[in-house]
Amino acid sequence: MKLEVWAIGKTTETYLQTGISHYEQRLSRYLPFVWQTLPAPKVKHHSPQYIKQQESAVVLAKLHPDDYLILLDERGLLFNSVELAHWLQQCLQMPARRLIFLIGGAYGFSSDLYDRANAQLALSRLTFPHQMVRLFLLEQLYRAMTILRNEPYHNE
Repeated sequence: MKLEVWAIGKTTETYLQTGISHYEQRLSRYLPFVWQTLPAPKVKHHSPQYIKQQESAVVLAKLHPDDYLILLDERGLLFNSVELAHWLQQCLQMPARRLIFLIGGAYGFSSDLYDRANAQLALSRLTFPHQMVRLFLLEQLYRAMTILRNEPYHNE
């Protein structure tokens, strides 16, 4: 199975771009991995609901029926790193061809995406800027892979 992380809108901070690139390379040692930046809609002076609908249309157009979609959402499943590793292992054994983690824009997701999603995952009960979540997610996915392989990266 291929693991993909999709993020809506560009990562603007250089330090985040550097960290994302670092963990992209590390993750690709363990499994087929793709990082994909989806274009943020050019919609100035519109409501958050309208913006979420436009973002949703972009995502839904790229999804295949057999994709397993996981939304990064504050109300999602909450794990510690070891639990996340075991949950990820279960997800990777599913018959889907692509396991897609979606990081939304500043306003979150439309109801269409919640309806399509197979799962929701929270990285914390804290609220983070959506651009930082990109780096945090990649680091946790890498950490999960090292836990599953009993490698020394994660100190429990």
